[in-house]
Amino acid sequence: MLAAKGGAMKRHRISVPLITSASVAAILAVPGTLRTAHAQLSTGKPPAASIPPHGYVLASKLLKGTDTPADYTFVLTRDEIYVPIMVRKPKGDGPFPAITMGWGEGREGMKKVERLAESLSRMQDRMIARGYVVATVDYRNEIPYAYEQAKPPQNLPDSISGERRMLKSGPTLDHEDLIAIIRYLQSLPYVDKNGVGAAGVSHSGEMIMKASSEYTFGAGVCIEPANHEFLTVDTGPNAPRKDTEIQYNDVEVARKNANKAEGMERIRRINTPILIFGRERDHLEGIFKLTYEWMKEADKDVQWVSFDHPTHGYVFIMNQPDGSYKPDEMQQKAFDIFMDYFDKHLKHTR
Repeated sequence: MLAAKGGAMKRHRISVPLITSASVAAILAVPGTLRTAHAQLSTGKPPAASIPPHGYVLASKLLKGTDTPADYTFVLTRDEIYVPIMVRKPKGDGPFPAITMGWGEGREGMKKVERLAESLSRMQDRMIARGYVVATVDYRNEIPYAYEQAKPPQNLPDSISGERRMLKSGPTLDHEDLIAIIRYLQSLPYVDKNGVGAAGVSHSGEMIMKASSEYTFGAGVCIEPANHEFLTVDTGPNAPRKDTEIQYNDVEVARKNANKAEGMERIRRINTPILIFGRERDHLEGIFKLTYEWMKEADKDVQWVSFDHPTHGYVFIMNQPDGSYKPDEMQQKAFDIFMDYFDKHLKHTR
C-alpha cells in the first residue's frame, strides 16, 4: 500500500515517460513550439482542470546518525509526472515553517536526493531543532536556453478528440518543479502554508529566482545563484572564458553582457523576499552581484552578503568524512545569517 500524507491511498503503478535530449532538441527546433499552439482551436472543449498538489510517501526511514526520519516522497508536477524529495520534520503536529534545499541542476532522481540529505544531515538536524520542516529536493534535467524562450505552460482546450484531454501550451521546465514542491509543502497539515521558503546553490539558486517571478512564497535564499538565463547574460562563443569555464567574476563585465530589459521584466514580477549569498572568488560573482543591484533598482526586498570562502556552496555545511559537523568560522557566520533570515520571514506569531 502506498500512503499519502493525510490518509491511505490505493496502490498506484506510476509510469514516468522518458524524455531524451534528442527529443527535446527536436521539439525546440520546430518554429513556434514554445510560443504558440496551433493545433487546438478556442472553440474546443474547455481545458482540463489541473488536479490539486499531492505527493506519495513511499517509505520513511532514519538517515545515518540522525533520530529524525526522512519521508521518501514523490510530488506531482505541472505536467503530471512526479519528482523526488525527502521530507524531515520536528516532533509534533505543527504547523511548522518549511525550507526546501536544492543543489545544482536536476539529475539522478532519488539517488541525488538521498545523497544530498545524508551529506547535509547535521545541518538539517540544527534546522529541525529550530522548528523547521526540511525538504531536500531534486528536479527534472535542465534544458539550456529554453527558459529565455518559454512562457509558463497553460492548459489548452481540446478541439480534436471531442473530450477534455490534458493538453499543454508548452513544456514544463525545472524551476516549475520547485513551484510544485512548494505548493505540495503548503498543502501538508503540519506545514504553515505562509511560512514556506527555499534555499538553493548555483543552478538551484537561479531556480528560486525563476520560481519567485512566477509564484510568491515566504522567502528565498540564493547561494551563488547562476542567474545567466534569468538575466539573459551572454554565454555564447563571444562570452569571456578560461578554457571551458565562463568568466563573469567582474560585475561590470556581467552588466555589459546582460540584457537589462529582459532581466528587469522578470525581476519586477518578484514579490518574494530574497537573500543572495555571493562568493568573492567565484567565476560568476559578477552575475550574483548584478542580480542584487537590479533587484535593488526595482525596489525589491533583497539583501546581499558575500564571503571570500574557498568552497562553492559553502553555506550548505556538509558533514565531515567521519559524519561530524565542523563548520569553519565563515560557514558558521553564514549559517547564522541564513537562519536568522528565514526566522524573520517564515516564523509567524500565532
